[in-house]
Amino acid sequence: MMLLLVAVILVCFIGYLAQTTGLCMVRGVSESMKGNYEFLIAILLSGVLSWVAIVVSNVYGTPIDIPAYSANWWFALGGIVFGLGTALNQGCGVSTLSKLSRGDLTMLITILGWLLGWSILSYWQPTIELIEIFHNERIVTGSLIVLSVVIVIWAMLGDSKRKRLWFSMLGIGLLAGFLFLYERHWTPSGLLHHVSDALLHNNKQSWPSLERYFLFFALIAGMLIAAWHTKKFELKPISMKAFITHLIAGTLMGLGAALAMGGNDSQLLISLPIFSPAGFVAVLGMLVGIRTGLFIHKLMKA
Repeated sequence: MMLLLVAVILVCFIGYLAQTTGLCMVRGVSESMKGNYEFLIAILLSGVLSWVAIVVSNVYGTPIDIPAYSANWWFALGGIVFGLGTALNQGCGVSTLSKLSRGDLTMLITILGWLLGWSILSYWQPTIELIEIFHNERIVTGSLIVLSVVIVIWAMLGDSKRKRLWFSMLGIGLLAGFLFLYERHWTPSGLLHHVSDALLHNNKQSWPSLERYFLFFALIAGMLIAAWHTKKFELKPISMKAFITHLIAGTLMGLGAALAMGGNDSQLLISLPIFSPAGFVAVLGMLVGIRTGLFIHKLMKA
């Protein structure tokens, strides 16, 4: 019970930080298209402090077993499809929950579409060959430590805005690393994946544990507290046009996340920090999909 309470507090802080920093890959890509790359880079490197959790787990004799997979075209395709969905949704997986906690009820439709997308893949069941690879933990940990030091120095040499951006992103990664020690599949995309699988196949064993629902709602609670504190909460109803748009967007996000074995939350906070080739390819695909989707969206408005 004590561990669950600590995990709930950690994920609540993650939600608060994600809300206050505006963690969103769509925003990052959008700003990079205007020549500002720092926000996107900060998002991509948000998981570098996960090495702290790795070291702590080794000290206590409970090493983390995180599988890394070799890259293939399915991960690339999943990333692109997910990216197109997020561009249409105007928000990635994390920012979907952030917007919902700010009162945007349309994001409920996106989540519904996400479940539909996961279910489509469960029904489709393409043959995706997963080849697990083994990496040198010392090299990974050492690289993350060096990168962390460089980032901290870079942030400290900047103004208050830079410090807030980088330390908030690093804080999210640090908390996520410790949360992973308690529940490997704590991310929202992981929860939705197992819920859709349980619904489609009527498999009682696939239903997530009660603790994972606690973590999910604690994440939203943290975002809600931040939205209320910053006076950004505003209730927005669902229109018919928005219903169709976000149902399609959510379905693409769910299908893409299923193909890539996780949405942007899982890729940024789990796959990238362990240098998983599949994670790198999936994130690259997401960036390509988001940029393509934003370009299409701009053409449609012209």
